[in-house]
Amino acid sequence: MTKTLIITISCGIGHVLGSVLLGFIGIGFGLALKQLELFETFRGDLAAWVLTGFGIAYAVWGLRVGLRAKEHTHDHDHQTKGEHQHSHHHLSKHVHIHGDAKSLTPWMLFIIFILGPCEPLIPILMYPAAQGSWELLLLVTLAFGLVTTLTMTTIVWILSKGFVSFSLGKFEPFIHTIAGLLIALSGFAILILGL
Repeated sequence: MTKTLIITISCGIGHVLGSVLLGFIGIGFGLALKQLELFETFRGDLAAWVLTGFGIAYAVWGLRVGLRAKEHTHDHDHQTKGEHQHSHHHLSKHVHIHGDAKSLTPWMLFIIFILGPCEPLIPILMYPAAQGSWELLLLVTLAFGLVTTLTMTTIVWILSKGFVSFSLGKFEPFIHTIAGLLIALSGFAILILGL
């Protein structure tokens, strides 16, 4: 849970900082709000495509792991011990996703959240900047960032606690495939529905 929440907080901070940086660039170059909104729309579409692609890749990887994890039985004939049955799976080592293995998933999520636009933030930043109130600009940025990151972290924590007691039964080996399909579906919904 700690690792999940750290990743979520990092993604929330990256999500807000990506838009803050864009807003400051816009303010520095004197870009119009409409120009920044167009760029935010492009960022949103790019993030949705990356999210969809990542979800599909993750689902395919999960399917491979799920199929290889399925135990089955073979008859074995040993010259010294005779014939017996042996159950095994085709994973070369014990795979445990929370172990020491380096995972690209947190980095992909971080990149997707950096690309994901924070549409409400840009106009909110423009008003204090236009007034020349840098203190208010900083206060608005910090408040928006805190609320966004806290909301993301709370939702992830609540859902994680709820899923701990949820069992998929015979579909358990395919949890990564299901997660990947849900991620891809989320990205696709953003593209189609304009969320």
